[in-house]
Amino acid sequence: MSQLNQCCNRKIAIKVPQVDEYHDLVYSQVKGRWDTQELKMSLLVPRTEQLKPAVLYLPGGGFTEANLHKLIQLKLVLAEAGVVVASATYRTIPANLSAMVTDAKQALTYLYQQAAVYRIDPNKIAVIGDSAGGYLAQLLGTISQTPAISQTQVQSKQNQVAAVVSLYGFSNLLLMGADPKRPEFDPAAPTMLMLNGVSLAPQKRLMPAEITERARQASPLFKLHSGIPPFLLMHGDADQLVPLAQTKAMATAMRQAGLDAKEIILTGAGHGTAEWYQPEVAYLIRDWLLEKLDWDSGPLDLKQQTTL
Repeated sequence: MSQLNQCCNRKIAIKVPQVDEYHDLVYSQVKGRWDTQELKMSLLVPRTEQLKPAVLYLPGGGFTEANLHKLIQLKLVLAEAGVVVASATYRTIPANLSAMVTDAKQALTYLYQQAAVYRIDPNKIAVIGDSAGGYLAQLLGTISQTPAISQTQVQSKQNQVAAVVSLYGFSNLLLMGADPKRPEFDPAAPTMLMLNGVSLAPQKRLMPAEITERARQASPLFKLHSGIPPFLLMHGDADQLVPLAQTKAMATAMRQAGLDAKEIILTGAGHGTAEWYQPEVAYLIRDWLLEKLDWDSGPLDLKQQTTL
């Protein structure tokens, strides 16, 4: 007789909390010329009473898309560790960098404003991103409490970032929009379209010196200062899209400035390849975040779980 047909009693140990999903929450509305664009966010919320840390995920996509539903395996690992995980879309090309940073700051502000609803500890909100999202996460970690780059000013207390995780992101735009065959910027490169906007009008085209200055001002590598939160910078040594040197330069610059930066290089990993979806990588990120956020969920308070 098959064991599948036998009746048995089995005690299940409770090791992770129930995780509730809230999707398509509108965190911001952007008025256009003819209509209004709704910017949406999804949340994974562990069902516990404790105040919890939170992570804002900014997806990559070459500044042409921002699919907030990516990296579900990593996000579930974080949620099962007791972390609220928010995933936010943002405006993409033809929108420019100022619009993207504004959206990222608004998403961060939304978490602060809804902290009591989702039991978020406002002192423990981190940012994570991959590729272009990794760049935005790094940038948010360096300018989040200032009005720099963004179109609107928000309260600095509602833009504080406690930690930053960048997965194969970039930190120096001076080296991301250049044509390797010519000593000049390629105006059609996504980084340049994001930085300078989309325009075919000759009078609106920027001179090389202007582009260089814009790229420098928008590069996290050149915006380091005291008080920047800890950074976890991860990259694959087989990445053919974003050079590994981008992560190495940022990690080196932060350490030289006396800032907290950890660099992890995945051997054989490319840009968003299968290595990034393995449990080991998720656990590395989880453990680093929980350490830097100084948070331990402790035993689950199952008797007082909350239904939101």
